[in-house]
Formats: sequence, C-alpha cells, structure tokens
Amino acid sequence: MQILTGKEVAEKVYETLQSDCNAFVEKYGFPPTLAVVLVGNDPASQSYVQGKKQACLSLGFGHRDYHLAQTTSQKELLDLIHELNEDKTVHGILVQMPLPAHLDADTVIQNIKVEKDVDGFHPQNVGNLLIGKHGFVSCTPLGVLQILDYYGIPVEGKHVVVLGRSNIVGKPMASLLMQKGRDATVTVCHSKTENLTSITVQADILIAAIGKPLFVTESMVKEGCIVIDVGINRVEDASRKRGYRLVGDVDYEHVSPHCKAITPVPGGVGVMTIAMLMKNTMQAALQLAQKETQ
Repeated sequence: MQILTGKEVAEKVYETLQSDCNAFVEKYGFPPTLAVVLVGNDPASQSYVQGKKQACLSLGFGHRDYHLAQTTSQKELLDLIHELNEDKTVHGILVQMPLPAHLDADTVIQNIKVEKDVDGFHPQNVGNLLIGKHGFVSCTPLGVLQILDYYGIPVEGKHVVVLGRSNIVGKPMASLLMQKGRDATVTVCHSKTENLTSITVQADILIAAIGKPLFVTESMVKEGCIVIDVGINRVEDASRKRGYRLVGDVDYEHVSPHCKAITPVPGGVGVMTIAMLMKNTMQAALQLAQKETQ
C-alpha cells in the first residue's frame, strides 16, 4: 500500500514556483501578488488566511491582507473588490468563504474579475472548465490531479467515483477527470444516491469529498482501489491537548489495508489546496503582466 503524501508533491510545486517568482520579479520588477479578503472573525477562516499569507511570504509573492468587520455591508465589500479589480499591482483576488449570512456570496464571486479569480469560482471559469477551455480551476480538485500526476496514477479508462457534488470540489473534480486527455469514466454520488456501496465498490479510484468524518468504510471499497480523501473534519478527542483531532471522510485505519494507494489526513490533499492557489496566482500574474506589455 502506497501513501500518497501531498506534502511531498507540494514541496515540488513550491520549488518550481520559487524559481518562477524570481524570474518574474527580475523581468517585471514586482512580485506576483495575492489579495485575500476576510470578513468577520471565524477562527477556521482566520487560520486558512494565515496559511495563505505564509505561503506568499515564503515564496516571495506579494500579499495584501484585508480583514473586514463582521458588520461589513455588501456595498462596502463590493467596493473593495472593484478597487482590487482595477489595481494593476494585484494579480489574484480571493474572498475567504464562508461569508457572514447577510452577504451574498454569489454576487461577490461574480464581481471578481475573471482573470483575477484564482479560486476558480467565477461562473465563467466554471463554464470554461466544463467545456474544456482555458481558465482558472478550483484549487482542491486541481491539487488532486497534481497528486495523481506526481505519483504516475493513470485515470484514462478508469472508473472514478466522486463522493460529493459541491461546486468547490465534487463538480469541478468530475469535470476535470472526464475531459479529453484525462478520459476517465466518472460517476458522481451524493446524499440522495441509492445503494451507494454497490457503486463505490466498482471504483478503480474513489475520491471522497462528502464532508462526513470516517464516512467511507472498508466495505465500500474494492481490493486494490486508489482512495483520495479530500475531507478534513474535526472530531472530539479527549486524549489530545487541543481536545480534537483531524480525520478525513475515509476511515483510514480500516480502509487503507485494502488500498493500492491512499492519501492521509492530514498531510494529503489539504496541503495541495494552497499550493494550487499559489500556482494559479503565478499564472494570473504572468497573463496580466504579458497583457500590460503588449
């Protein structure tokens, strides 16, 4: 059984990005720059934002940090986004989700310029993905592809079962895998799927992104399956100093002995998400800089 360590893959991505960033600065005189907007004081969101800031600083990217009050109005948030859209020194814009309930996330996402939408959430980028055109792709499914490529795991002709249909992971993951050049046969399962186990046991590759801790059990996978666990869930654990531990959507202890390969949690897909965000930001910076010099 092979452990597909995302950390190892991310380190290779960062090595390339470091080199690309140095070359970019030498050519243009300024770094690729990411603006991150956080509204409110959600602890998990604050932690994610800090992780993105640290990645920028370690690579030499520019970073703009905007922490807005919980009571920020829709207009105030949109005004900031429009300002960042027009700022030529900002190449990527990320608004940390979830937003407070009084703000409309769809409107916010739609107001980010497509060419600065490094999260890959804008409807135009999502549409481009679906029809196989160039655009920014959601970072987590992009990270899964990077892991599969790094470890030389072929998907062509394979039956891939995706557990979950979210706009952030499940739907773009399925779209990526079915594109020409990837050529997987994809089944998407969700909370309303009947006879779920009868489908998951057919999977050559099972991608779990359902958001339920330890949901996938050994009876749900066939021998020799490859399992990609996208889930990151907190479960109470009195034996831990912080009172909880992180687990995936897969019961790793009992499922892993039956797998050909599996990603761990933590240390698997999660670390790839920020790496792909940095990769998207680098791509955005190159495209915008080239556009400016034409």
